[in-house]
Amino acid sequence: MASRISEVVLGCRDPELLARFWCEVLDFVVLDREDDGTVEIGPREGFGGAQPTIILSRRDEPEKGKSRLHIDVNATDRDQDVELEPL
Repeated sequence: MASRISEVVLGCRDPELLARFWCEVLDFVVLDREDDGTVEIGPREGFGGAQPTIILSRRDEPEKGKSRLHIDVNATDRDQDVELEPL
């Protein structure tokens, strides 16, 4: 049996702010917004493609301890340092 990651869910204080950042970094778009402040972003072709979507879920209080998730991003069309400069 084969599986793939379809969504990554991140708890955060400001989903809209993080959505703007990650949309710019990954060339994603907002796919959905929920009444509770949750924002889902993903590739322009939408959910179900090769790339997972990112769900930014509003959390008013930070979780105790160090974040257990780290997202590595690699430039696809230019040198990594050139990509990192505006970020």
